[in-house]
Amino acid sequence: MSRRLANLFHGRPRLQAGALLAGPAGWLVVGYLGSLALLLIASLWSVNAVSGELVKNLSFENFETLFDEPVYRTIIGRTVAIAALVTLTDAVLAFPIAFYMAKVASRRARATLVVAVLIPLWSSYLVKVLSWRNMIGGGGLIDWALEPLGLSGPGYGNVAVWLVMSYLWLPYMILPIFAGLERIPDSLISASEDLGAKPFTTFRRVILPLSFPAVVAGSIFTFALTLGDYITPKLVSNNQFIGNVVFNNISNNLPFAAALALVPIVVMIGYLLVARKLGAFEHI
Repeated sequence: MSRRLANLFHGRPRLQAGALLAGPAGWLVVGYLGSLALLLIASLWSVNAVSGELVKNLSFENFETLFDEPVYRTIIGRTVAIAALVTLTDAVLAFPIAFYMAKVASRRARATLVVAVLIPLWSSYLVKVLSWRNMIGGGGLIDWALEPLGLSGPGYGNVAVWLVMSYLWLPYMILPIFAGLERIPDSLISASEDLGAKPFTTFRRVILPLSFPAVVAGSIFTFALTLGDYITPKLVSNNQFIGNVVFNNISNNLPFAAALALVPIVVMIGYLLVARKLGAFEHI
């Protein structure tokens, strides 16, 4: 039997690749795409207002509720806006850190900085969020630090969500940008300087275009993770986000929760299409 299999695959690289990828591809189709299909079907169901039982008749009632009710439009807009702000903040903070790691630091310092970026990922998500909750809350560390200036911390709210999520997802932005900058030959930067380009011109015309796919890769992490998070908004804010509403409706209105859960997926698909249109994936 083993000899027959060996003869079957011998000299057939496409068959070998197909057999190697069959398992992961099958899992992707069944486990991921299958679950998305079930999510879409469930979003078209409804719940009986009297008995609370599922009514498996297909309709767009849940989507009509999402876009007709101002409260849900506000929640969706708030979540997308915070996700965009977190992504922009992390990109601005991550780029100089990643550039220093990739192009300026010595080999030993680079290894130390990589470990320093990875260390926060080793600690518990809840520990980090609860630590920020204590710092942001009234009488916390931020209030103590700002008190001599006559200022106070942001307290619980959208600003707190933005600060905490920017901190949580920053390593996911630093590492892709660092990897992208490492692939840029130093000779290109030197050639730009030799041709008389100023540092800002070199950054705008050489470094940024070549590292743009890495920035997009990092932004996919930060944007998607912020869209789906519900623990951080629950702990440091009294406002509702998409994740909170989905979590609160899973037990009593599953079809509506499924419909709302499709919103981040649609937003991410649109984001990826825009990134592709801008050429972010041409040199990956």
